Amino acid sequence: MATLEDEQSIVDSATESRRSSGSQLSPTEITRSVNLQRNAQRKSQVRSFPRTKKLEKLGVYSSCKADEACKCNGWKNPNPPPTPTQPARLDVTTPLASRSDPCKSCGHQLAAHVSHLEDVAEEEIDRLLGIVVDVEHLFMSVHKEEDADTKQVYFHLFKLLRKCILQMSSPSVEGPLGRPPFEKPSIAKGVSNFVHFKFGHLVHKDWMTMYDLAKMFLHCMNHWKLETPTARKQRAQVDEAGAYKVTYTRWLCYCHVPSFCDSLQHHEPTDIFGRTLLKTVFPAMKRQVLDMLRSEKDNMPAEKRNLVLTHFPRFLAMLEEEAFNSSSPIWDPEFTPVQEAVPMASPDENTELEDPLDPSAQALGRITVTTTTGVPSLADGHTTFNLSPGLVNVRRAARLSALAATQATDKRKIDELPTEEEIKRQRLEEDIPDNILGEVLSTVTDPAAMVGPEGNLFAAHSARDEAARNEERRGVIEFHVIGNSVTRKPSRQTLIWLVGLQNVFSHQLPRMPKEYITRLVFDTKHKTLALVKENRVIGGVCFRMFPTQGFTEIVFCAVTSNEQVKGYGTHLMNHLKDYHVKHGVLHFLTFADEFAIGYFKKQGFSKDIKMPKSSYAGYIKDYEGATLMGCQLNPRIPHTEFSLIIHRQKKIVKKLIEMKQHEERSVYPGLTCFKEGVRQIPMESIPGLVDAGWRPVREKPKVTPLNEEQVQSAFKTVLTAVKNHNSAWPFLKPVEKNEAPDYYEHIKYPMDLKTMTERFKGKYYSSRKLFIADMQRVFSNCRAYNAADTEYVRCANTLERFFLNKIKELGIVDK
Repeated sequence: MATLEDEQSIVDSATESRRSSGSQLSPTEITRSVNLQRNAQRKSQVRSFPRTKKLEKLGVYSSCKADEACKCNGWKNPNPPPTPTQPARLDVTTPLASRSDPCKSCGHQLAAHVSHLEDVAEEEIDRLLGIVVDVEHLFMSVHKEEDADTKQVYFHLFKLLRKCILQMSSPSVEGPLGRPPFEKPSIAKGVSNFVHFKFGHLVHKDWMTMYDLAKMFLHCMNHWKLETPTARKQRAQVDEAGAYKVTYTRWLCYCHVPSFCDSLQHHEPTDIFGRTLLKTVFPAMKRQVLDMLRSEKDNMPAEKRNLVLTHFPRFLAMLEEEAFNSSSPIWDPEFTPVQEAVPMASPDENTELEDPLDPSAQALGRITVTTTTGVPSLADGHTTFNLSPGLVNVRRAARLSALAATQATDKRKIDELPTEEEIKRQRLEEDIPDNILGEVLSTVTDPAAMVGPEGNLFAAHSARDEAARNEERRGVIEFHVIGNSVTRKPSRQTLIWLVGLQNVFSHQLPRMPKEYITRLVFDTKHKTLALVKENRVIGGVCFRMFPTQGFTEIVFCAVTSNEQVKGYGTHLMNHLKDYHVKHGVLHFLTFADEFAIGYFKKQGFSKDIKMPKSSYAGYIKDYEGATLMGCQLNPRIPHTEFSLIIHRQKKIVKKLIEMKQHEERSVYPGLTCFKEGVRQIPMESIPGLVDAGWRPVREKPKVTPLNEEQVQSAFKTVLTAVKNHNSAWPFLKPVEKNEAPDYYEHIKYPMDLKTMTERFKGKYYSSRKLFIADMQRVFSNCRAYNAADTEYVRCANTLERFFLNKIKELGIVDK
């Protein structure tokens, strides 16, 4: 799991964070801060050594110059320290070595190792000593790091810095990684384009709010710690895993390691990476950042709370949509914001805005946020980051202070900021004001503010996947996308899970040959979403993705019998949907037997296939006696959280109704009109009913009846459209006896589209009833003669739905 990391912010603001949060820093957090300070203090310390001691320090990393035959690459103290796992480190208490002391390795004197440094300027000696401290830091990092990929990069950089000391050169990471930037436009440029593209029309004060939110996002992105390739490999495809490993290595070499080893040139991730990395980390980062902000909402000022809880989630949702939209103009390298649309500073401010989204600008408004996820890499449990990083520099801060004192009435009103939806549509008078909606949302999402039973108790009508979702949050169950591979050896755990899946499918699908199940589960073109409980597979979905065709075939889907009726099946399918949305495949197809049709219907599948048959014919495996079902995914829906979102929306609506009823609480006298003989009155005349929110049912507009000529024209249009439909091929002409010899023995009143066309030309259809009856006879005859699971009946059902919609659309029948 990737995590937020902001070590420098902890160092800079330990005192301020402690004061603002009202709590003491944890011991682990202090240790991290002290370690960073020690690295800087160490460099200052060694640079303050006497020249003789500096040369001794550099001699440890300098090759012997006594003669060309000597291959010693560093002077080794004849009296080494008692801790051999650490590099030789000198401090002011270490006894000074003599220039005549021999090297333990080659026997030559120390002077032979530092002879090339005798005439070097003091500034160059200090630069080399800074590299020495970084070498020692990396040496310890190599020994402490457990991940193999990270350890390998640390060791490579360790050797690079040692080589630079030997050659007295400047460190530069070269080789197959390439040089930054690695993608254009960069993330920073893309976000800047996004702000101009989406909000360039706003007035200056509202545009500056979006500017601030963009700064917050870039700051979080720059301090996001990528997960290791080994961890990501469990969820990613083989080709994706290789590309991610390259990205991770670049991030380590150019961003992460230079943040604590300043001998290497440091780059911000948002300056050198582009849309590819953004898409990779966005979902996880968005989820964790919002969780962290919500957990600290009580420690924020009211204005900042509204900013981060109301507007920042909307900002992230809109940015996420553009990040995953390949046709979005913000990723066009030639994107240029419309000059007239970009708000400029007001003339009386007398200063220019800095670079709109420069992540290196001055930081203001720090807070301490406690992480809520149990992530091993965040041992301290705290992350300090900037709510408004780089939003203003010192000049702008002074300017805003002056404006706040003299122009208090011009303060930016966050609640009045228009959203994208408000821009696109005309605001209705009945719309709920944002401040009231924000108040309701904070009440609904805050368990302490709700009155009623404990939150850990399930409602009487909770969603099917509620229990499973809670178990996943507690770590009781896990989901992993796994598969066999020929390009890399699968891990032992993956093979154990694949065998477990094969056993689950074999027990739950007894009609399916065990050899067939084994072949597909271990096939390298198939993947399986495994449901793991207590490190044991209890269910899964085996599938094959066809990205070029735009669909995925679901081959097997099962949960072991003793774990059913717990919502696992629904949650499993929701995870599969989110996985495919992330990969841009938005159609599922599967052949369901008679026992599985009910389950798939509950998961949104239907027999009405939305894809053209040419897209999947020849790709999907056909099963005799099974029904083809399909499901089209909506990329805007987070399926694993969908039922929770709907439940929360219902609570919000109920809360708004309660507020409305409380505001309008009035007592009216009883009705007296019935005593006077009135038998019936309109509902809206009852006092207080309209004020309480009641609205009359809108009557359907009366359809103007069609005349005879219009009816015949509509018949012709419908008949032509039905004949041209993809599912009309079995009904275009009468059934031939050589194809179905007993057809006319069972079907006494045959009908087909050719016969209907001839009848229409002969003016047979004098009424709508005759036309609809003949068309319905086409479908009923098909269902009467053919079995329900045949292709003919599926075509009849599809064509019938099309026909009924068409006649309603053209006004032949009432809607």
